Amino acid sequence: MNPWRSSIGSFLILYLFLTSLGAGLALPQQARKVRLAGVAGGFYPADPTQLRKMINDFLAKASASKMQQPLLALVSPHAGYPYSGGVAAHAYALLRGRKFARVVVIAPSHYEAFAFSSVYDGDAYSTPLGEVPVDKAFAAKLVSMSPLIKFSGRGHGEIEGHWEHALEDELPFLQQVLGDFKLVPIVMGDQSYECSRALGVSLAELIRKENPTASGDFDTLIVASSDLSHYHPYNDAEVLDHKTLAAIEGWDYFNLSLNFERRVWEACGGGGIVAAMIAAERLGANRATVLAYANSGDITGDKSRVVGYGAVALTKDSSQPDSHSKEFRLSGKEQGVLMDIARKSVETAVREHKLYQSSPPALEALLAERGAFVTLTEKGELRGCIGDLSPSKPLYLMVRDVAALAAVRDPRFPPVDAGELNRLEYEISVLSPFRRVSDWKQIRVGRHGLVVRQGEYEGVLLPQVAVEQRWDRTTFLNEACIKAGLPSRCWQGESTDVFLFTAWVFSEHRLAEPLHLDEPFPQRPTRPQGGLPPGSPPQ
Repeated sequence: MNPWRSSIGSFLILYLFLTSLGAGLALPQQARKVRLAGVAGGFYPADPTQLRKMINDFLAKASASKMQQPLLALVSPHAGYPYSGGVAAHAYALLRGRKFARVVVIAPSHYEAFAFSSVYDGDAYSTPLGEVPVDKAFAAKLVSMSPLIKFSGRGHGEIEGHWEHALEDELPFLQQVLGDFKLVPIVMGDQSYECSRALGVSLAELIRKENPTASGDFDTLIVASSDLSHYHPYNDAEVLDHKTLAAIEGWDYFNLSLNFERRVWEACGGGGIVAAMIAAERLGANRATVLAYANSGDITGDKSRVVGYGAVALTKDSSQPDSHSKEFRLSGKEQGVLMDIARKSVETAVREHKLYQSSPPALEALLAERGAFVTLTEKGELRGCIGDLSPSKPLYLMVRDVAALAAVRDPRFPPVDAGELNRLEYEISVLSPFRRVSDWKQIRVGRHGLVVRQGEYEGVLLPQVAVEQRWDRTTFLNEACIKAGLPSRCWQGESTDVFLFTAWVFSEHRLAEPLHLDEPFPQRPTRPQGGLPPGSPPQ
């Protein structure tokens, strides 16, 4: 007997038997994967009626905003609603009267570490207000755009009795103010600049491909879920948190990321903030507005160990395209004090092999945190130059520290000896916040310095270097790439970021004066390039 014919006959008998059972019999479907409401009854009420009432009460107390600009992203806290809900409401109140078909929520992983951004691999997130469906088509496209973005359940579930709350915490507010929308739930296991950049750039590219609404707004909103500093005394937390918020308002996400990684500033979802800023900027946003700030001490009255909360809106303000650029000035007196600190720091480092102890000056501008470089020359030749890009400490301390390093730690030169001290000349460059270059015509030779960043490679050139070397814009860009250890044309690649900055540059014999955009730096004798020593990160 033909075994093949026997198999066909058996199949037909089975088929007839199944169909005879009637249309009510169906083969089992694949089970849906739904992320449960893990912190309902803890971070927020589990009862839907109570939850809606709490959210509506918060929204009613939120300041009414007349912000009409296109809204691309929000920053909102994620603590228990009694603590952070009032601040979060200021962000979500902006959504009243707006419609978004899709919301991308970027949250940190509190309990699990992994080296990528995890896009939930299920069908929906659940809260007491119902299920929010995952936009699986959008998510699949996003995951395909970078190896640093992956489909995964990591960061979305329960780890050793702890449910990840940061993403879930945003959803009831979104459900209440938006109604129906699709969700793209992302948890960052790695909040480095590279991971933030990969996520931000990918989101911007994908959102731009989607059809905007008739008004020109995008139909996708990005929400970065993040608290600020943790467990500092009340006054210290306020100072620290306002530095973070000022950097967001200044749109300096590069230094924001550097200071998060160094733990100089704090935000538990800092990588998500940076990713949201990168995405929003590439979609046209140019203004960050702090909507509200408070900390847990304002709610509980316990100001010994508090957690900070901030709400921020990232918008496109066509009336003020350069709204995040702020003028920075130093008076002659302030420049003189910094020059004195630099000289005493070098002399103390060379003669006594220790750090100069400088008392805080009674000058507000010198207490602000800014990046700075100190350049030392001897008979017109470079003798040392070291700086720190990141505004990680008060300016007077930054100048003190990099001056000493320029004298004794620049790897290109032997340490300065005591016999050279009287022959040294000093130049100080105080840096503005950074701004990514979106149009090469933005770069003004003599006005702007450049930072080139690609992966772990980084190169810095101060504004005066281009003038001294008589470079045009293209040569300046090429040389910045070479300084980073990259091919000269790396600035043209999609994987490279170029940031520009201005610098308040002064020496012992020439105090800085305000410069207009079309006014070049004064010419000085040509000398070797200043800047960060090759292969040496800022100290």
